[in-house]
Amino acid sequence: MPKMIVSIDGVVIKEVQLTKDRTTLGRRPYNDIVIDNLAVSGEHAVLQMSGAEVFLEDLSSTNGSYVNGKAIKKQQLHNGDTIEIGKYKIRFAHDGGAADSVEKAAVIQAGQLQSAAVPLRQALIKVLSGPATGREVPLVKVVTTMGKPGLAVAAITRRPHGYVVALVEGAVKPSVNGRPLGAEAVDLHDGDLIDLAGTQMRFVLQ
Repeated sequence: MPKMIVSIDGVVIKEVQLTKDRTTLGRRPYNDIVIDNLAVSGEHAVLQMSGAEVFLEDLSSTNGSYVNGKAIKKQQLHNGDTIEIGKYKIRFAHDGGAADSVEKAAVIQAGQLQSAAVPLRQALIKVLSGPATGREVPLVKVVTTMGKPGLAVAAITRRPHGYVVALVEGAVKPSVNGRPLGAEAVDLHDGDLIDLAGTQMRFVLQ
């Protein structure tokens, strides 16, 4: 399933699966992909899916839409293309590979979570190294993605029994307590150390 990976300054802030024929992108809260930044128009662009093909169309936005550094009005997207809107970069991914299966599993788990009767303990990620040292990221969503697109992206998924981490994409495999992630998701426990592209983080249950 095609998806859009939104990042700023190399840090992934959200991922959106393209499940509809028409997906809107803009600053206004009613858009499917909301980017709350003044460089983004209220209704900035639209992604149109026709079969296996996805097209990006700029909606006469103030600052324009760029694909791989070139201003566009309407253009077909290919796996790995990068859309630039202001300081935000949105990578189009449609390879049907491991990342797809990870996200499909996450969607299934999200449905199961809604019917789970036992409340799950809240958790957070504490950054131990790099420019964001000391930052704490609460895991409030069903799926939280972290990392740098093209290098290493991991997803922490909240499941009924607890939290798991899985590799989404990238040549550099994240590790948990020194063990590189494989094809399967790994259960997380309080205090586990995660290394993601050289940045160390600690998983903390509250």
